[in-house]
Amino acid sequence: MITRFAPSPTGPLHLGHAYSALYAFDLAQKNGGEFVLRIEDIDQSRARLEWENQIYDDLTWLGLNWRLPVLRQSERLGEYRKSLKSLENLGVLYNCECNRRDIQEATNAPQEGAPITGPDGIVYPGTCREKNRGADINYDLPIRLDASTALDIVSKPLSWCDNYLKTMDKGLFLKSIGDVVLSRKDMGTSYHLSVVFDDAYQNVTDVVRGEDLAEATAIHVLLQQLLDLPTPTYHHHRLIRDDQGKRLAKRDDARAIAAYRNAGAGPSDIRRMVGLPEAP
Repeated sequence: MITRFAPSPTGPLHLGHAYSALYAFDLAQKNGGEFVLRIEDIDQSRARLEWENQIYDDLTWLGLNWRLPVLRQSERLGEYRKSLKSLENLGVLYNCECNRRDIQEATNAPQEGAPITGPDGIVYPGTCREKNRGADINYDLPIRLDASTALDIVSKPLSWCDNYLKTMDKGLFLKSIGDVVLSRKDMGTSYHLSVVFDDAYQNVTDVVRGEDLAEATAIHVLLQQLLDLPTPTYHHHRLIRDDQGKRLAKRDDARAIAAYRNAGAGPSDIRRMVGLPEAP
């Protein structure tokens, strides 16, 4: 078993991050496996070295250790381009020139009804699909997955294990997810593409992450099948919330791990706060 924790260095780790990292680490320890760390810093406009260093400090203080060197996604853009090229060769990509306002206006048309929201926000109405389908891909522009064509290639319902076997057919995928972005302008990749590629590269067998990402799993399974990559087992855990029931965000500095450290708390206190037992 290989589990992982994959934070973005865009702010301080909070109690929710602590829960996810400890959950993944404990799961690997209990099963005689390995825990790996990945820095998801593809958004270089927000990533900061000081936050990355704080991640290492906080996780070490919590008692975690991991394989070295740490994988940093900003150093792997060439690999993501190769995977995009593979998908281009399958004929499942197209360039999209729509911005958020264009999508909002298209889905707010009276004949469209209420817009459906998926893992990437409003499900894309396909404005650029027919216009750009089959054209050469410009890698300097946003790139979307032609989900209908991709699902025809896979030719069977998507399936994965997340506590129990889950499946999604083509009709539900197109309605609730649609043509997601696989490469964003000025990034050269996207969360969906890089996380799938790097989980396979790091031989991750069990993905531990928050339940807020559960809806995205069908996207990842589809990409895994298209790219001939293994599908890990998924463990989507509960979210840590504040007193008002709102999930924690990086702006919640008062619940940052470093804040508790500075106030004199220890790793066992953090475990107790998030509802985890003592280290195995």
